[in-house]
Amino acid sequence: MTVTAEILRERLHYDPSNVVFTWILPPKCGSVAAGDVAGSMSKGYRTIMLDGRNYAAHRLAWLYVTGEWPSGDVDHVNLDKADNRLSNLRVATDSQNLANRRKNSNNTSGLKGVTWNKLCRKWLAQIVVNRKHKYLGVFDCPAAAHFAYVIAADRHFGEFARAA
Repeated sequence: MTVTAEILRERLHYDPSNVVFTWILPPKCGSVAAGDVAGSMSKGYRTIMLDGRNYAAHRLAWLYVTGEWPSGDVDHVNLDKADNRLSNLRVATDSQNLANRRKNSNNTSGLKGVTWNKLCRKWLAQIVVNRKHKYLGVFDCPAAAHFAYVIAADRHFGEFARAA
């Protein structure tokens, strides 16, 4: 069974200006007391167990404030997975959420959306939209390729576009 906003508000307190939930009614088992910070960190995200199921704290924050489960992904505007202030959260499609991320750690050009094409010896610009790669062209310099990426990202993702 999925937790409801009513159950959530009975058991946990959330301050929209803060980044944590605290227990009102802690689970019966364990060493957690009322007032303690709820949950644990996993891969940069805070997760909270309710009724035997783990929930992402940012999704619970949305439910707590709005009374409804988010219709899509919940995106962290500033990319800090642990920053669950309501002002840092927004509902996003999968594609928008993936657009709002840093460049990959294995990026060798230093620019998001830009790679070196060995065959034509030029800089290739591409973007991923709805998990599909879209070719944007090849360019003589990396800055021109990145500019093409930035224009495409802005067109496809608007406020979710992140060029760096």
